[in-house]
Amino acid sequence: MAKAPESLKLPIDNHTDKSLDRDCTTLSRHVLQQLQSFSPDAQDLSALMNRIALAGKLIARHLSRAGLMEGVLGFTGDVNVQGESVKKMDVYANDVFISVFKQSGLVCRLASEEMDDPYYIPENCPVGRYTLLYDPIDGSSNTDTNLSLGSIFAIRQQEGDDADGLATDLLTNGRKQIAAGYILYGPSTMLVYTIGKGVHSFTLDPSLGEFILTEENIRIPDNGSVYSVNEGNFWQWEESIREYVRYVHRTEGYSARYSGAMVSDIHRILVQGGVFLYPGTIQKPEGKLRLLYESAPLAFLIEQAGGRATTGLVDILDVVPKKLHQRTPLIIGSKESVAKVESFIQNGH
Repeated sequence: MAKAPESLKLPIDNHTDKSLDRDCTTLSRHVLQQLQSFSPDAQDLSALMNRIALAGKLIARHLSRAGLMEGVLGFTGDVNVQGESVKKMDVYANDVFISVFKQSGLVCRLASEEMDDPYYIPENCPVGRYTLLYDPIDGSSNTDTNLSLGSIFAIRQQEGDDADGLATDLLTNGRKQIAAGYILYGPSTMLVYTIGKGVHSFTLDPSLGEFILTEENIRIPDNGSVYSVNEGNFWQWEESIREYVRYVHRTEGYSARYSGAMVSDIHRILVQGGVFLYPGTIQKPEGKLRLLYESAPLAFLIEQAGGRATTGLVDILDVVPKKLHQRTPLIIGSKESVAKVESFIQNGH
């Protein structure tokens, strides 16, 4: 028998093997691996994350062509439930999530900061046991200037039959979330998620059309030099927050980073450490960020990475909302960095 030519021998390369294994780890596969189960609940959660990924792909594609298409950029002329001007991209992204989850068979309700009331999918409700809460486009003021944007999401299991259609079972603390995360639309499109078993990141590979595992079990540094806050609001804050900002101004080693898209700023802090602040103001102490759609999902994720999220007085995940669109102040990031801000709020130094 002829001996195989040297050039055709294909020895197993451990590095290649690991690389291929990573390249084959898609989001839906990873969820099942995390749960170590193929039970109906595990398969449901894997399918839900797959639908979120599909929404992210559609939005990323739309954003990549935004400057080339008519009717994508600018304002619609409408105002949402929070009294904010609505951008066309907000509407498109909101519609994407609705369309994607109509086909899931698993989600009965969707609640978004762009809609006054939850959106019900009657054909899903007899069997759909889940609710998606989301901010379809975070940082929409960046849309027309080609800067980073994001989407924020959380999944909750429906409690009771919601016979009155008021979704009052959603008015519970953030520890009831079963999954949460964000999609970052930047130089690459990334999806970062948690199901209560650590924080994991995926990057969209356009050639495959799949989110591929980038990093598992991300841990946020205990401290960091970055502080991220809109200092244009300086004179609207309580004195304790102003004093903290004065402290970082006169302390060597701090770096200010603020993009106008919270997902982008939170992702930087997740990787590098530091703190993100969106405090309330003297006139609006409740702050600007929505608890159910923004603060609680990000708090769940950051805590899973070893960080903290607080209003300055109470952990975000312990806040019980009184209404669907409730706002809250937010201080989130590395444990020690958050504790430093808390010390100014609670003790004045």
